[in-house]
Amino acid sequence: MKKLTALASAFMITWLNFLPVEACTNILITKNASVDGSTMISYAADSHDLYGELYFWPAATYDDGALLDVHEWDTGKYLGQIAQAKQTYSVIGNMNEHQVTIGETTFGGREELQNPEGLIDYGSLIYIALQRSRTAREAIKIMTSLVEEYGYYSSGESFSIADANEVWIMELIGKGKGIKGANWVAIQIPDGYVSAHANQARITTFEFQKENRFNDPAAKVFHSKDVYEFAKEKGYFEGKKKDFSFSDAYAPIDFGAVRFCEARVWSAFNIMNPEEMGDYVEYAQGNSTNRMPLFIKPNRKVSHRDVMNIMRDHYEDTPLDMTKDAGAGPYGIPYRFRPLTWKVDDETYFNERAIATQQTGFSFVAQMRNWLPSHIGGIFWFGVDDAASTVYMPMYAGMLNVPHCVSQGNGDLLTFSWDASFWVFTWVSNQAYSRYNFMIEDIKKVQKELEDNLTAYTVAIDQSAKALYDQNPDLARQFLTDFSCNQAEIVTDRWRSLGEFLLVKYNDGNLHEEENGVFKRNEHGNPAHAKFPGYSEDFYRSVVKDAGDKLKMRELPKSK
Repeated sequence: MKKLTALASAFMITWLNFLPVEACTNILITKNASVDGSTMISYAADSHDLYGELYFWPAATYDDGALLDVHEWDTGKYLGQIAQAKQTYSVIGNMNEHQVTIGETTFGGREELQNPEGLIDYGSLIYIALQRSRTAREAIKIMTSLVEEYGYYSSGESFSIADANEVWIMELIGKGKGIKGANWVAIQIPDGYVSAHANQARITTFEFQKENRFNDPAAKVFHSKDVYEFAKEKGYFEGKKKDFSFSDAYAPIDFGAVRFCEARVWSAFNIMNPEEMGDYVEYAQGNSTNRMPLFIKPNRKVSHRDVMNIMRDHYEDTPLDMTKDAGAGPYGIPYRFRPLTWKVDDETYFNERAIATQQTGFSFVAQMRNWLPSHIGGIFWFGVDDAASTVYMPMYAGMLNVPHCVSQGNGDLLTFSWDASFWVFTWVSNQAYSRYNFMIEDIKKVQKELEDNLTAYTVAIDQSAKALYDQNPDLARQFLTDFSCNQAEIVTDRWRSLGEFLLVKYNDGNLHEEENGVFKRNEHGNPAHAKFPGYSEDFYRSVVKDAGDKLKMRELPKSK
């Protein structure tokens, strides 16, 4: 590992202040990069303080002059009021009824550019835009217009913005205290390519535009009018306009940003095209400054199940594999509980930060399909808690309400509820963390079973809903609502049963054998004798190395 300069070390400490709260991952898939021609984006809301629930706003019409209260998404702090739109659209989670979907990752950036007087934070910006947008381009226009008019409250942010035809990445940061507007760039991901971002600004150079032609299909780049001039004036960038890099100016990269953030992008890209990503493995480890491209061409078409599995990645089978060092413990757990950095003998060390992580509140894989009516074409595959041990449940864009098990108000982060999917999934995942390499196999088996079924069901539901939609759109939307609500409750019930099964199977460190989910009994009907699987040979060797002869079996000394 290269020695950090004093300046880089100081920046890493500042940057780390943002990480425990906001550390998310987005994967972006364009139409011709996907198996079925759908566009997709994924998102993991990885906050230690966020409860996993499915947000819902019904469509509404408002009187002239109506105002909207804005509360910061992370804390609930009241920020102020803005003008309400005359018409809003229904929103399920982070997807609206027109299949517009928005995700985010926080990169923080230059701390002095945060505006505490701004009225709109990044979370409110997402959900307000979803209620007002019919396309991804319109969402970009609305989001940037809102911060121009009311001011941007949060730190630097990367947004994934997509509809059924286009996929965009937009990076945005404020201008400082008391200054409305923001510095921002939005780039369309070329069709046939994939992208990703994970808490580090990734847009470097781009093609400057004379004006933002939001309605021009040929326009592939938008940006704030003074994004270069502002950076030049502040001393963030020296050089010609053609060489200007948004990331280098507003969120300079350092070792921490590479190892905790860009490494996740590398891992996602590596899964989709390992041949190309072999050139960047040194960068992912913090040993090179050879930055990855903003987007790559995958070596095969990507399905929604592929994206789900990318969201479950822990760097398996790479140089960053989290199951291969002493921190994985006796059961190969690919998790390291916080804090992210720690000290031994005045030296600072760190834990890897993988895509899948224990502190996820909710995650999604959004699938947008332009060959179906938008109410049917949009499937918001929604999961709660750790992505590695969740089940992604299909929520259709045209739903009229959400399942009780994931509804807002059904429990919270400090209030347990057996009816809430978040708490049921959290119960199961927390069991698994104690004996991971055993329990994760049981979890994956049920996870695959449920997601296989749900994927197959949606094929039939699409067809039935389309036929019904042609005759009665309202009835079709109710049909979709009933399907999604019923399946979510079924999944949650099945996961509760899985938790009970795991508790019995691995009770007290034992292993009770089973076959097809039925525990074995002896010829008298009593439980079969428990097995004692013990630990791995590597773990036993580490115990011997640490304990020496203290634990070695030996003869008692002879009596004198």
